[in-house]
Amino acid sequence: MLKWGVERRLEFIEFRLYWEGGVNRSDIVEAFDVSVPQASKDLTLYQERAPHNAVYDKSAKRYVASEAFQPCFLRPDAAHYLTQLRSVAEGILPAAASWIAHFPPYSGPPVPARDVTNETLRTVLGAIRDNLAIEIKYQSLSRPEPRWRWIAPHAIGFDGFRWHARAFCQIDQTYKDFLLARFVETRGSKPSGVEPDADTDWNEEITLEVGPHPELSDTQQRVVALDYGMRGGKAKIPVRKALLYYALKRLGLDTDPAARRPQDQQIVLLNRSLIEAAHPSLSRTWNEDASAINE
Repeated sequence: MLKWGVERRLEFIEFRLYWEGGVNRSDIVEAFDVSVPQASKDLTLYQERAPHNAVYDKSAKRYVASEAFQPCFLRPDAAHYLTQLRSVAEGILPAAASWIAHFPPYSGPPVPARDVTNETLRTVLGAIRDNLAIEIKYQSLSRPEPRWRWIAPHAIGFDGFRWHARAFCQIDQTYKDFLLARFVETRGSKPSGVEPDADTDWNEEITLEVGPHPELSDTQQRVVALDYGMRGGKAKIPVRKALLYYALKRLGLDTDPAARRPQDQQIVLLNRSLIEAAHPSLSRTWNEDASAINE
């Protein structure tokens, strides 16, 4: 049984071999702050455990992946690699915290920076952990000036652009989403008196079934099916009921499919009528204004 630290370093060696084509001692030293002798031991151990995976390239002075390479310690995951790439490019993750050595040129659509203060996040996390209500000065778009209110947060949500606190609002006596960037100030706390299980919209999960737009050609539909990892002509996407609005908007399913060209819409919601029948209150959500969902 390998120690956790050793196993992580062997995973790292394999990551570099698989995604970067090779690895040397200095890579291990820099990534884990270990000595050169320890890095040499790790490489020797890796060769003992996976004798056919790496060969030493004398000219490059590093171990390179062999043609017979087969992962032993790592489950290569393209989605995980791309998430690291995006996170580093967008400043979410420092480059030193990633196992990627050579970052390919990357660009994506701009994501506006959301100014969530450390103190705000720390306060909300503490309230969630200890089941507390906190008093916050909050700037909503429904009022010209911020006002103080008590909320009892129980979860953190993300809509693809903004971070939310899912909380019970003691003014409106309902569960709502509060944008963390709109917290102006916080003060005071008290026992919430509200159980997170009571937030049925958060705890209930809905499965969206999406398929290629029927007006696309057969070839185009096959391509769309590959894009979304569909099986049998559809993909099942679980989503919390509280996040349905955001999910529909991100997938482009918040409008009538006929309003856009099939090449732009690409996918349609196959079980729309079933979802509306099972959840009548959701029928208004398809075109609901976000202000009715969050503050």
